[in-house]
Amino acid sequence: MKLFKLTLITLFRRKSWAVCAFLVLLMPFVLPQLSSGTENPGLLKPALAQAAWGMAWLSAAFWGFFAAAKTGENLSRSGLGEYFQTMGVSATRQLLEIWAALMVYIAPLGIGAALVCIFAASPSLPDERAMWIATNFQYALLFTIVVAPLIALAVATASRFGSLTGFIVSTGITFYGLYGVGYMKLLLTLEGNPLLSWLWSASPHYHFADPTERLRYKLGAIEWSQFPLLIAYFLGIFLLYTAFSRLIFRVKATA
Repeated sequence: MKLFKLTLITLFRRKSWAVCAFLVLLMPFVLPQLSSGTENPGLLKPALAQAAWGMAWLSAAFWGFFAAAKTGENLSRSGLGEYFQTMGVSATRQLLEIWAALMVYIAPLGIGAALVCIFAASPSLPDERAMWIATNFQYALLFTIVVAPLIALAVATASRFGSLTGFIVSTGITFYGLYGVGYMKLLLTLEGNPLLSWLWSASPHYHFADPTERLRYKLGAIEWSQFPLLIAYFLGIFLLYTAFSRLIFRVKATA
C-alpha cells in the first residue's frame, strides 16, 4: 500500500482539503446570513441544510475531481506509475490505491454535511427529527456511492488525456446528472423525441442522490422498501464507470 500512503500524505500536505472542510462545516452557517434566510426564522434551518449539501457537492466536484485528475496525470507523466509497476504493483492495484486515498478525504464530505444538518438544522418534533436523521444518513451513503466511481474516472481519464480532461469529464457528468437530466425531461414533455427519450433513460440520474428538495420540504426519508433499489441503481453505475476507468487507465505516458 505504498502508493496509497504516498497519495494520502501528498494530499494532506497540500492542505487544500482544509478548504473543503471549512466549506462543508462552517460555510452553511454563513450563507443563510448573507441571504434572505434570516428574514423568516422558519426558513433558516432548511436554508442551512441546503447550503451544507450544496457545499458538499461543490467541494467533491471542484476539489475532489481536480485532485483526482491531477494525481492521475502526475502518476503517468512523472514515471511514478511505471516505477511501481516494475516493483510488482499492477495497474489495477495502482488505480485502486489512488482511489482509496482520495476517498479518505472525499467520503467525509457527505458525512460532514449530514452531521451539520442533524446537529444544527433538525426539526423540533421528535418524529420529524428521527425522519430527518434517517434522511441525512441515507443521502450521505448515496453521495459516497455516486462520487466514488467519478473519482476513479477522473484519475483514469487524466492518466491518458491529461488533468484538464479528467476534471471536465467527471465534473460535467456530475452536473449533468444533477441538473441536466431535469432540463432534458422538460424538453421531452414539450417534444416526444425518441432519441431524447433514450438519452434521458440512459443518463445517470444523480438528482436522486441530492437531498436538498427532500430536506427543504420535509418530505421524509426514502421508503426503506425502495432504498435498496436506488442503491442497486447507483452500484450499477459504479461498476460500469469502474470498468471503463480501468480500461482507459495507464501508468505510463506515451512518448
